[in-house]
Amino acid sequence: MGMPAITLEWTVEMLDALPDDGQRYEIIDGVLFVTPGPGEMHQDVVGELYALLRDYLMGSDVGKAMVSPSDVRRGDRRRNRVQPDVFVIRKVDGKRPPYPYELHDLLLAVEVVSPGNPLLDYQVKRDLYLREGVGEYWVINPGARNVSRWRGRDDPGEVLSKTVSWQPEGVSVPFVVDLAGFFEAAGR
Repeated sequence: MGMPAITLEWTVEMLDALPDDGQRYEIIDGVLFVTPGPGEMHQDVVGELYALLRDYLMGSDVGKAMVSPSDVRRGDRRRNRVQPDVFVIRKVDGKRPPYPYELHDLLLAVEVVSPGNPLLDYQVKRDLYLREGVGEYWVINPGARNVSRWRGRDDPGEVLSKTVSWQPEGVSVPFVVDLAGFFEAAGR
């Protein structure tokens, strides 16, 4: 006779009680998602993008570039906690909103694809971020050297391999990344 399946709804408090084992734990509507700790190339890409966004937004009252681990929540804050790899938080009156941030506070969310679970980045998080009002969502794939980009909930998305650009309202020049140079710099 088989054992009945145990359904467990995760909370932020349960996540906080887990040992620090190097894995990333996120919950969306009480469902736990576990991904391996980031590898070297993942972190190189995250660092390179963060540096470019930080420089682009320097002195701006529009937004601030952030890097995870940094909590972003939505709705029932006890059952929802994600950590986008890189994101831009919207400033209000020149200041960041209170921490932990809400998903609707993000102007841009970026994930570097998790090789062990690409569905999490390409579908689950994409649906979550865009449904919650994040203006733009990118998935960077270092292996394929491209960026998948969505600009809103109804956007079917596009895969970019030459350049990717982003221009938040209130900034006069776009943020443009030459992807060949970006991946080369990240790989150094």
